[in-house]
Amino acid sequence: MTKECADFARECGGDGLLHVFVPHATAGVALLELGSGSDDDLLAALGDLLPADDRWRHAHGSRGHGRSHVMPAFIPPYATVPVLAGRLALGTWQSVALIDLNVDNPDRRVRLSFLTD
Repeated sequence: MTKECADFARECGGDGLLHVFVPHATAGVALLELGSGSDDDLLAALGDLLPADDRWRHAHGSRGHGRSHVMPAFIPPYATVPVLAGRLALGTWQSVALIDLNVDNPDRRVRLSFLTD
């Protein structure tokens, strides 16, 4: 989602804060390095921490669906990124990523808002 966030920040212009929010009970927003294996490492860690098995009380949907509803407690459904002169002030290797373990619903919306000084 980094490109979409950067485009939105550029359209807003100036200095401020970009707030990224996903209004879904099974999704989170993470700031991390992508494409170098870190994203796979995150998914593997979530698989270890939140296995897709039948231990979950919240049990409708696909096997392990309950873990999808616990995941946002570890990766919140929001992130705030500083913006300077219309550009995301991310670290060199940071990206904005949507994390969702829910295989039952692939449709997700993201809400972006820009707060100025």
